[in-house]
Amino acid sequence: MRALRVLVVLLVIFGGLFVAADRVAVNLVEDKAADKIRASQGLQGTPKVSIKGFPFLTQVAARDLDEVDADLGGIEARAEGRTLRIDKLSAQFHDVALTSDYMSIKSAASATGTAHISFADLTKVSGSNVKISYGGQKNGRSQVKISPNVPALSSLDVTGSITIVGGNTVRLRADGLPAMCKVLPSCETRVRMQTDHDWKLDQLPGNLKLDKVTVQADGLSISASGHDVKLPG
Repeated sequence: MRALRVLVVLLVIFGGLFVAADRVAVNLVEDKAADKIRASQGLQGTPKVSIKGFPFLTQVAARDLDEVDADLGGIEARAEGRTLRIDKLSAQFHDVALTSDYMSIKSAASATGTAHISFADLTKVSGSNVKISYGGQKNGRSQVKISPNVPALSSLDVTGSITIVGGNTVRLRADGLPAMCKVLPSCETRVRMQTDHDWKLDQLPGNLKLDKVTVQADGLSISASGHDVKLPG
């Protein structure tokens, strides 16, 4: 019985040491991955990286991690020659392969991501003092409200629709223009120059492709995904 108790105590001790070593190792790799993502994406702050699955060391031995989650916070992307801020961006990478030296993450079999863009940031990138805001619900669909700045017209508000085009572009189009635009010279052209935009977002981590956009009261919620993606860093 005494020998059995000693064995149990040793197993508990070694088990605790293994868990401690496992957690130390995963924290070191998470920190290194976060630094590489920050450098590759040009981020001001360091993203939060979380490696899922236990034990971590057995995953490293196989050079295959179950899941790596990255919360990048806010990033800036070039769109229509201006800077568009994405105030929230997170991604989840699955079946992540490590490089042969075990020191870097290389690729992932699949990935999903979500991004959020506020109406304030959409307004900034639209230029010409255009204001973009939440337009409420119509026929069960959320709309955006676009307020262009046209000197010949006062208090002009139109509704618009947001769609995803080509897997990398957020498109805004006015649903229709007031009848007054039909009688004013060049009115429709001048208004649509301010209401219709294509914002190309091709700087997402792992070159994720945009899938869907949802209009919410505080901005746009965008989902993205990819397969056989390359991880930054």
